[in-house]
Amino acid sequence: MTAPRTKQSKRPRQILHGVTVVALLAGSAYFTVELRKDEQAKAPAVQAITDKPAGAELKSGEQTWERLNTPARTVLRDAGGKVLATFTDHARTATLTGPSRTFAEPTSTKSRVITENWVRLMPEKWKKGAEKQQWFKDWFKTYYGSEEDDLFAFAFQYIEGAPVKKDDEGVSYAGDAQFGPLNPVGSEGNDLRLEESDFFDYLGIPYTFRNGVTRQPAKVRYRSMDCSGFMRTIFGYRARYPLAPLDGQGDGLPRTANGIGRSKLGADVIPLKGITPADRPTSIDVLQPGDLVFFKLDQRTGQRLDHIGMYMGHDSDGHLIFVSSREEVNGPTIGDKGGTSRLDGNGYYASTLRSAKRL
Repeated sequence: MTAPRTKQSKRPRQILHGVTVVALLAGSAYFTVELRKDEQAKAPAVQAITDKPAGAELKSGEQTWERLNTPARTVLRDAGGKVLATFTDHARTATLTGPSRTFAEPTSTKSRVITENWVRLMPEKWKKGAEKQQWFKDWFKTYYGSEEDDLFAFAFQYIEGAPVKKDDEGVSYAGDAQFGPLNPVGSEGNDLRLEESDFFDYLGIPYTFRNGVTRQPAKVRYRSMDCSGFMRTIFGYRARYPLAPLDGQGDGLPRTANGIGRSKLGADVIPLKGITPADRPTSIDVLQPGDLVFFKLDQRTGQRLDHIGMYMGHDSDGHLIFVSSREEVNGPTIGDKGGTSRLDGNGYYASTLRSAKRL
């Protein structure tokens, strides 16, 4: 498989019936992660559950397109009223119903996300009536029911134990990622690891952005990505959303959690009101799998949002789970170390959630 060519946030504390299960030992899909207990076999077993997606064989006339508000969006339903896809105005992120998958991270949590949601980026921003445009018809025909890697699959190609994947030039573009190198003046529970590791640091190769700026990787940050670097890896380097080298440079995805959260990109499904505890959202029901979620964790960062993750949906216990790169686990996780990755309740991350964006 050929990979796409080529935050600064503060330290976080804390997808109808069964048909077949295919073991993928070296394939492009990395869906369910089950780590072996034998420590000598560190690479996780890779599985894909390929159930038939609802509505995959819809006939003409059976689809219903519906417009909804807050946020403004278009929903595709089957003859029985089940939602098959959701497209939000001003956003390129689309959530499609497809084969059920299970995402798990046994080394860090008992939580599992069993979902029929497949989150992908469309080539253009959605707007009312876009379902009639040729670009969308072509894109939807290609990706509805497809098992090609989506944003969720990309994310789990970097958790602990994920096998290394290399492109045709031998560059390792996926595999177990760290959060960042050890901080010479840090300690456990006190900035143990350095931030500012971006996707090109993980890759270990220079990257030239659209505005012509080339950034060089730091050797000490090889195979590392902080929280915003992780999102830039998923959405930008892997899914091809335009990237900016730094905050305020160009119209691509900014570098930091604060830059992304305060940007005008996408649709603000939970608008940012402020960074104090009183500004915590009163309702998060509007969240949709694939949304970016933003947090205020550290008072030392002033008015800045200082952590970012991607909402995945409900876990097997009914909690709202997100994935992010965190210092405590030293890399991407949906785990519990340093704080359970839940958006509901009154836990560490739930209480520090401040806004959400559909990119």
